[in-house]
Amino acid sequence: MHHLLSLDMFQTAGVGVIALVLGMFFTRTVPFLKRFCIPAPVSGGILISLLTLACYSLLGVEFSFDGTIKDICMMLFFTSVGFQSNMKALKQGGRSLIVMILLVAVLIVIQNLLSVGIAKGMDLDPLVGMAAGSIPMCGGHGTAGGFSPVLESMGLKGASSITMACATFGLVAGSMIGGPLAESLIRRRHLAEESSSQDVLTGLEATEASPSSKEERSQSHESSFRDYTKAVYLLVIAMAAGMCLSRLLALTGITFPTYFGSLIAACLIRNVTEAYSGGKDVLCMEKIISLGDICLSLFLGMAMSSLKLWELASLMLPLCVILLAQVAFMALFVYFVAFRALGKDYDAAVLVSGLCGFGLGATPNAMANMSAVCFKYRHAVNPFIIVPIIGAMFVDIINTTVITVFLNIL
Repeated sequence: MHHLLSLDMFQTAGVGVIALVLGMFFTRTVPFLKRFCIPAPVSGGILISLLTLACYSLLGVEFSFDGTIKDICMMLFFTSVGFQSNMKALKQGGRSLIVMILLVAVLIVIQNLLSVGIAKGMDLDPLVGMAAGSIPMCGGHGTAGGFSPVLESMGLKGASSITMACATFGLVAGSMIGGPLAESLIRRRHLAEESSSQDVLTGLEATEASPSSKEERSQSHESSFRDYTKAVYLLVIAMAAGMCLSRLLALTGITFPTYFGSLIAACLIRNVTEAYSGGKDVLCMEKIISLGDICLSLFLGMAMSSLKLWELASLMLPLCVILLAQVAFMALFVYFVAFRALGKDYDAAVLVSGLCGFGLGATPNAMANMSAVCFKYRHAVNPFIIVPIIGAMFVDIINTTVITVFLNIL
């Protein structure tokens, strides 16, 4: 008998911040985490989830986390991504976008062939393979929750527990392998030099005692405050418009992610504004991106902290074999196929880290993987436009179609 301890949205946000701070500390002090670009929210969040696992196993206490602020952070982040989606950049990444869509389609088909093949080879119900295939891998917890009743109606008992446990495993695995694979490709092929903030800090220290620099800083802080205020207002307006757009999209009968309307609304605001401003940055894009990165970190901190790792304990040996095979296949696929198909350059390395994120977990994990890589080296524009578009729309459409075909064949 376990005692349920519920945390409200403020307590949940506090736990997420603690996870983020712990992760930042670990990233700075543990060479392995820094070298392999493990996102700070992931390392800190896993520690918190291990603590909740200990409480569950040893003390009989299960923690329940409120997802309100987590969902708001997710909305704010993807809205900020929408503001980064200008048509000029999209045209520049046109080929990569098409190639990524094709790679995702191939990935989804092979994920199901692999899992169903292993299940049949171990004399298991093929539906067990489907429960550990693209439903929880590319689909994540959302698709797992949507298709588990279908699997149960087809005769797979405990389908919900299996798919959710696999999705949890994939969420962790996708965050863990994306950065190291990109890091290996960048280092082996000398695609970029590691960036350093030391020069920037030195420059700040050199002007710290200058009276003129103090006046400049004062004016700069005031200007920065106004820019951040403007950025917040724009994000809120875009989210409000996006919710209206989401309601219109729902009338089509197609299921879209909750953030998709806000992403599109922000994209429209960005491109219309640019068209009438002659290309000038009147939206304070730098501040919008900064706010989006903060929200992404908070979202992942809360998401990783709320993982129920004890669900993995319910997996049988065959499921563990299938999941490990999925991870191994993903690593080989992005390293030897996807990276080459995307152009074998720095953008390709960043993209494959994102492909690991949503190919095994979810789009936010993909964004975190890419952010961690870019933080260590340099920013890449196209990956941060391509991955959200694919993760928001194409993955779910392709995945649902492929899953439906497989289930009908089985």
